[in-house]
Amino acid sequence: MARYAEHQALALPVRRPGVPIHRWLYAEMRAAILNGRLAGGQRLPPTRDLAHQFGIARGTAVAVFEQLVAEGYVTAAAGRGTHVASSLPDDLFAAAIPRAKLLKTSGHPIGLSDRARPLTRSPFPLTGPTTAGGAFRAGQPDLMAFPVTLWSRIGNRIGRRSQRLLLGAGDVAGYLPLREAIAAYLGTSRGIRCSAEQIVLVASVQQGLDLCVRLLVNPNESVWMEDPGYPAARSVLEAADAKTIYVPVDAEGIDVAAGRRSAPSAKFAYITPGRQYPLGVTLSLKRRLELLRWAEQSGAVIFEDDYDSEFRFSGPPLAALKSLDSIDRVVYAGTFSKLLFPAIRLACLVLPVRLIDPFIAALSLTTRHMPTWNQAILSDFIAEGHFSRHLRRMRTLYSERAEALQEAARTHWSDFLVMSRIESGLDTAVLLRPRIDDRAAAAAAARANIELRPLSGHSQRRPRLRGFVVGFAAVDSRSIFDGASRFAQILKEQVSISKAHRPVSRH
Repeated sequence: MARYAEHQALALPVRRPGVPIHRWLYAEMRAAILNGRLAGGQRLPPTRDLAHQFGIARGTAVAVFEQLVAEGYVTAAAGRGTHVASSLPDDLFAAAIPRAKLLKTSGHPIGLSDRARPLTRSPFPLTGPTTAGGAFRAGQPDLMAFPVTLWSRIGNRIGRRSQRLLLGAGDVAGYLPLREAIAAYLGTSRGIRCSAEQIVLVASVQQGLDLCVRLLVNPNESVWMEDPGYPAARSVLEAADAKTIYVPVDAEGIDVAAGRRSAPSAKFAYITPGRQYPLGVTLSLKRRLELLRWAEQSGAVIFEDDYDSEFRFSGPPLAALKSLDSIDRVVYAGTFSKLLFPAIRLACLVLPVRLIDPFIAALSLTTRHMPTWNQAILSDFIAEGHFSRHLRRMRTLYSERAEALQEAARTHWSDFLVMSRIESGLDTAVLLRPRIDDRAAAAAAARANIELRPLSGHSQRRPRLRGFVVGFAAVDSRSIFDGASRFAQILKEQVSISKAHRPVSRH
């Protein structure tokens, strides 16, 4: 009786608010068994006593015990009560081992394939939330300016109207009313004449590019890539075992003649003609026509990444390259992650007619379909005019912040950085004057909660460009001036460090 009495009450951590009682009881008993606080063979209190101790229904306690029995943590026998299992499988104990300790354990290594190297060189953050950050985060819209209440209201209305449709399997190509709305919008905003059948919805431009490259490019076939260019796109091309040809960019955009000289028979080209990333230049009409002529002659497909061209601060957005595509060899890609908010995870492709069927078939194999709910909300958001109004407000807001950044740069950065006039987008490129390491400067800035992308990481040419991609859309004017002042001090320190390590010339 004494052994039984001392186990009448279980000492468990206090339940956090909002955690269901059955989930808490199961998790804490399981944790106590795994870490040895409840020893193997120890008798557990009867479910009636457990229910009384924690103020729960006996059925809840019974359900928790049944779950623990089913998973092998405890044993139960008629007339003998319930006990902690005397021996637990090794994999159960492993569940209690912290991840950091697990990573240090010995054992057979897991060998990665030859294709894994480019896949594991992701330029994106791998852990933690990515919405918060310091000044100058590039490619980030202002999340606080998004009409969340309106979006939620549309979502609630749609949920009441179409629950069966929204919760069931969706169309592989995407929600048809949204594709129809996008087709109409692209016709008026970007000059693209297309049908809803040509539009496919994906999680990101990155996903669309990956699938296009896998469908169109064989290993070791040449593909054009802008230099400097988007590092994540470069990783996709490398992951496909393509032979990447880095084509220089000048004031008119990608140098088509240089691309022809390097790889005239390339089968694919990834470009950002509306606002070249990262330099921000626009592909000239002459170069656009040259590029389309090359694609027709070589049989190549052009992937047009139109990532934030909607945010043009003087005049309407420029027509897309796809609007000139009379030969139907351009895949147009646009993203709502930068126009609205990153968590929406929606991008659209306008496919050449001959690519529709193979792309949708491949998409059905790799993704099946995108979640329908956000697509349905966005469809109404566009149809009711909210999308256009939001973009107009954001153009005004981002234009004001671009002006603030340029003024701050004139005040604080003129000795260190060269900045061109900002005419569009969410960010801009600045070039370093002094001979300092932009990666080291960016790392020093990050320690001060200033987020910058070093230009050298975007370039393959020698010598590499040195400078930074500076975001302005997601930070207010006060934060822009404060960040500019603090970064100027960091640049001064980096100049001093660079001079101290520079070899002294001997005459």
